[in-house]
Amino acid sequence: MPKVGLVSLGCQKNRVDSEVMLGLLQQAGCQITTDAAEAEVIIVHSCAFIEAAKEESIDTILEMGELKKQGNCRKLIVSGCLSERYREELSREIPEIDVLIGTGDLQRIVDICQSLVLEHHHDPFYRRQEKREKTRPQMWFQQKGFLYDADTPRLRTTPSHTAYVKIAEGCDYRCTFCIIPHLRGRQQSRTRESIVQEVRALAAQGVKEVNLIAQTINTYGRDRYGRPQLVSLLEDLASIQGICWIRLLYNYPTDVTPELITLMAQEPKICPYFDLPLQHCNDTLLKAMNRKGRRKDIERLLHTIRETLPEAIIRTTFIVGFPGERERDFQELLRFVETVQFDRVGVFTYSREEGTPAALMKSQVPQAVKERRRHRLMEVQRAISRRKNEALVGTIQEVLIDGPSPDLEYVMEGRTRGQAPEIDGVVYIEGEQPSPGQLVPVRITRALDYDLIGEVVPQRGASQITVSG
Repeated sequence: MPKVGLVSLGCQKNRVDSEVMLGLLQQAGCQITTDAAEAEVIIVHSCAFIEAAKEESIDTILEMGELKKQGNCRKLIVSGCLSERYREELSREIPEIDVLIGTGDLQRIVDICQSLVLEHHHDPFYRRQEKREKTRPQMWFQQKGFLYDADTPRLRTTPSHTAYVKIAEGCDYRCTFCIIPHLRGRQQSRTRESIVQEVRALAAQGVKEVNLIAQTINTYGRDRYGRPQLVSLLEDLASIQGICWIRLLYNYPTDVTPELITLMAQEPKICPYFDLPLQHCNDTLLKAMNRKGRRKDIERLLHTIRETLPEAIIRTTFIVGFPGERERDFQELLRFVETVQFDRVGVFTYSREEGTPAALMKSQVPQAVKERRRHRLMEVQRAISRRKNEALVGTIQEVLIDGPSPDLEYVMEGRTRGQAPEIDGVVYIEGEQPSPGQLVPVRITRALDYDLIGEVVPQRGASQITVSG
């Protein structure tokens, strides 16, 4: 079997898919390398969510394609959403690609690599491919959306103390701006038993933080059991010894139930962290986006969360420049953000995706206007974030240590319960340097716009820990 390298792009759901492919390949005897220049087979697991993601995927494919000429690479595989969406275009325009795999055939990666090995052995001129007539790449597109199980091998790429667990694949909603249901198919939930088994195994491996992910996490189980099962699943997971933090990502706002909020308030293992992609607050635009619920529903939900769980951290994302967004609609959004005072906000400029209803809508907003609106909204949120961080100075927070900071030399960094990995800020640790995977009390000494700075306090201070960060 060949030496394989994999480049994973896009969201954490893509990361889990990549880890599954790596696990399957490793189990089959492939040597895995993190250095693409050493790999004989390179896999680019691509993203096609918005224009910027597509551009990054194409640039990466071209970059890896160059290694067929200059490195050890013999075969280039492209998998994931870009492959699913643009199989014909990629086949036609990028001759370096040898195999294209859709979103539902990732579990066949070993068979695919074995077929490439056989092709390699029967082709003594493989190193001179650029001088030969280009043949059509292999195509593997039998279904949409791959659902792994607890027994599926997986090579995790996260730090050893944290893991993502995908509890469902696909989406049953049809937001007019989103291409994901077309690429991933309808929702498919894993069984509760499978998820519990996986998390138990992760706990036995030393994982302390589990981040549950799905396209719409609150509808988990509805397709399999006839009604959502998220609360019951969380109760099962919270009973697993060794797991300290459970975090929910990708909540669909109108599907967040009072029962879920109550459980999050009562169960200390569940992080008081609400990831709620709201997209906008203007009712006309929410309707045009085909989002469920309107502004009054959003406000009611936010009130319930903060009334039930005052220490809750609320993260959201917005789209600016959606077709038909007028300046007064954007001003409404600005005022909404200033009034609500979200803890975390991400802002996307609307990306006109072919194949979606929104792409055909009139009143498309110029790109320059979209960029200006994004900048203005992020400036408002930056000030809010700074004030909220400054309010934490002097408090003692429980921090999970991730490891040495990639940004600052000789400094460790970690996260509070209110900081999700990779998408939120971090806590930089001065002074004593704890080990990765430790949960330690940290006194916050300084605040930055999105990050915090602190120092480890003696363990006798652990009783003073708060979870508001």
